[in-house]
Amino acid sequence: MEVLRQGAILTPSAPKLRTVLSLLAVQTSIVVRTDKIIEELWEDSPPTSVTTTLQTYIYQLRKLLRLGTPPDMDRAGDTPAEAALRTSPYGYALFLDPDMLDATRFERLSDQGRRELEAGDMNAASETLSRALRLWRGPALVDVGHGPVLRAEALRLEEINRNTLERRIEADLHLGRHHELLGELTGLAAEQPTHEGLQAKLMLALHRAGRRSEALQIYQRTRSTLAKELGLDPSNELEQLHRAVLAADESLALPRPRSPIRLSHSRPPRQLPPQRTALVGRQPQVRAVLAAMAARQVHAPPVVVITGPPGSGKSALCAHVGHRANDPYPDGQLYVRLLDAQGHPADPHDVLAEFLRALDVPEDRIPATLSERSRLFRTWTADRHLLVILDDVVQTDQLLPLVPASPDCGVLVTARRQLSAPVVTAVVEVGQLDAEQGLRLLTNVLGKHRVAREEAAAREIVRLCDGLPAALEAAAALLQLRQHWPLSKLVRGNGATDRHGTLNHHELFLYASVELSYRLAPPNVQRAFRRLVRFDVSAFTPRLAARLLQLSELQTESLLDELVEAQLMVTEPGGETDLLQYRFLPSVRAAGRRLPAGPCGVIHGSVHQAVGAGAGAAPVTS
Repeated sequence: MEVLRQGAILTPSAPKLRTVLSLLAVQTSIVVRTDKIIEELWEDSPPTSVTTTLQTYIYQLRKLLRLGTPPDMDRAGDTPAEAALRTSPYGYALFLDPDMLDATRFERLSDQGRRELEAGDMNAASETLSRALRLWRGPALVDVGHGPVLRAEALRLEEINRNTLERRIEADLHLGRHHELLGELTGLAAEQPTHEGLQAKLMLALHRAGRRSEALQIYQRTRSTLAKELGLDPSNELEQLHRAVLAADESLALPRPRSPIRLSHSRPPRQLPPQRTALVGRQPQVRAVLAAMAARQVHAPPVVVITGPPGSGKSALCAHVGHRANDPYPDGQLYVRLLDAQGHPADPHDVLAEFLRALDVPEDRIPATLSERSRLFRTWTADRHLLVILDDVVQTDQLLPLVPASPDCGVLVTARRQLSAPVVTAVVEVGQLDAEQGLRLLTNVLGKHRVAREEAAAREIVRLCDGLPAALEAAAALLQLRQHWPLSKLVRGNGATDRHGTLNHHELFLYASVELSYRLAPPNVQRAFRRLVRFDVSAFTPRLAARLLQLSELQTESLLDELVEAQLMVTEPGGETDLLQYRFLPSVRAAGRRLPAGPCGVIHGSVHQAVGAGAGAAPVTS
């Protein structure tokens, strides 16, 4: 263990302090429970005053290492700029930037080198893996007292170290450095006489160095050791290598140089769609998304999901942030819409082919299967700064293969339904604009004077459009096209509204967006949606909705929650007997009423018939 701060050595000398610090460091940014720390320090024999003793250790660590308390951090993945130690009701958490810990840097370099090796970039792999190995100064945690957690962590790090070493040797063998490897391999093979992988590498290096007889002697020695110590015969791979050395097989010669696949830095892809109009009323969401994108992860990129009801401007917000966040992603911006106009989800297999072509992968190097394409995409993005924007994701199976590898990349997602996936690091919700924001949106398109002349009508348009940007933009586009119309004509003129008080111009309905979300829902959810939108109810309780749907309350509540997940309904606090109430935005209700009648037919009757007077109410028929 060694702790440095601005060149000064601050390593604790007390054994227990070293153990506490190591335990918190290997689980950085995670609250380590007090009972786990106690078990690590004393296992089954803690002292009587164990809580006070532990608090003393924490105090001493704060003082010695000058560890402050981190500021309040609301977003997952936030890390303070300085090392900080937080106390929670259940334990303690040490917050470190990923580059502050050599073990974290080692794992990141080891993973990067593995991907470079898989991509065939042997020079880069050898250099990266060598940098990772140079961070080691002896066995992991050799001078720290071990409890169960640190013992397991030391074993894990040692195993990664062995794998990293073998990969670096493999890269060097591909590069023809067999002479330079002989001394190192001879020592490693002697230390681990039953490690067949190391013995095979030593045999190959000796064969390529023109020392075939010594290579055969290594095989005989290994065969004897395996039989004597383990009662085993050599593996098939070692047997095949032995036969190939005996036959001086040409397959053992240096492999032909393989051109690694590289990104073309001369033409980074810039696939973001242009911004249509100025973004209004979304400054808090823009800040939230930018902050979530800037929150560094250790092993993976930030994945930020933007959700909201149909017409709330998710895609516009996503494009705006993408243009704002251009500088951190010099290697390009990839964009795809994962749902076509007919409501068919895009296949990640095809999307990955488009991404790889955009990154200048030759057509004959694009693999055939989804898993291979995803691995190649992750390999290519392993050391890049790339922004990936996935618009209209409808299921997590679309998202997961398209996430790049490097934590320096970023992923922006708009979702037509709420998503739950381990890769998601933050969710930002967008909703309706308020009256002033909606008025400003109309002013941006129609001009200040035209809106000021009929401000009352403009405010009514905002109300009838539910403050949803897509509906407001459609209204503004129609009025801009028909310059001779007064704004009031759109509100009340010539049958402009139906009996439900909703704008009746096709251009102003969110029909297409609502229909897409509706199509993606399961049949039972579609049926519930078609039935419920036909009732003039401001908010549904589960009991009321159950009577209207003629289902049990449990079944109905599940359907209502699925409509919320599909963003076709919203929730609000309920009354004394119901925790939640569910309602439709008026514009979503109006669009839903235009959907063609399905197998459930047309709803007849009224809410009063359905709920009536208790159990004797007349049911709704279909």
